Amino acid sequence: MAKQEAHTTELKNIGYEMFIGALSILSIVNIVLSFVYRDNPTLQTVVEFMNFVFMPIFLADFCYRFFTTTPKSRYFFRQFGWADLLSSLPLPNAKILRLFRLWRVIRLSRRFGVRNLVHQFLADRAGNALLTVVFLVFCVWEFGALGVLIAESRSPNANITNANDALWWDFVTITTVGYGDRYPVTTAGRIVGIFVMIAGVGLFGTLSGFLANTFLSPPKKEKAPPATAADANTPK
Repeated sequence: MAKQEAHTTELKNIGYEMFIGALSILSIVNIVLSFVYRDNPTLQTVVEFMNFVFMPIFLADFCYRFFTTTPKSRYFFRQFGWADLLSSLPLPNAKILRLFRLWRVIRLSRRFGVRNLVHQFLADRAGNALLTVVFLVFCVWEFGALGVLIAESRSPNANITNANDALWWDFVTITTVGYGDRYPVTTAGRIVGIFVMIAGVGLFGTLSGFLANTFLSPPKKEKAPPATAADANTPK
């Protein structure tokens, strides 16, 4: 009985598990990019900054799993909780341990089947929308900043010249604020800006809709229990 309830809980949390797994993949990709851009400190700074942003998320994930799992020793030793902890700390060589987080998603897909996982994910579209939007914002933020830096690097008139400028420009563009203090001047940079603006409008429109639905929709009414024979014979 307890094992069946654990399986049901895993299925209900599939959106969260897929979010952590996708974030782990992006983190592993960043390890590769950090090596590729080792001769370009500007691009490498963008990648390292995004890894720094992921760090508290992974640490919060470890704390959530550790304090909600019984017994805790099982999670820490048998389910590689120690790897979750080390990979969420500012230890450069420990980031590769985030592969163990991805293994959980692979294990779930093997246990329940990809079809069941997709069905469960789509069944809770509203709840999983927020996690999906957050992950896509991270992707647009990182690769938009990298893209505009690469595009603007050959222009002598560029005003987006370092990681700080690129991350700032990308973030205010995603949020559709657009202060105008930083902007691309090359054709390639403007094409990157177009994609970032389109993605920002779509993502933050989805996020606004999610928040509006969460806070403004009326509470769900509890279903009345089905009438029994005893209730039918009870005098009114």
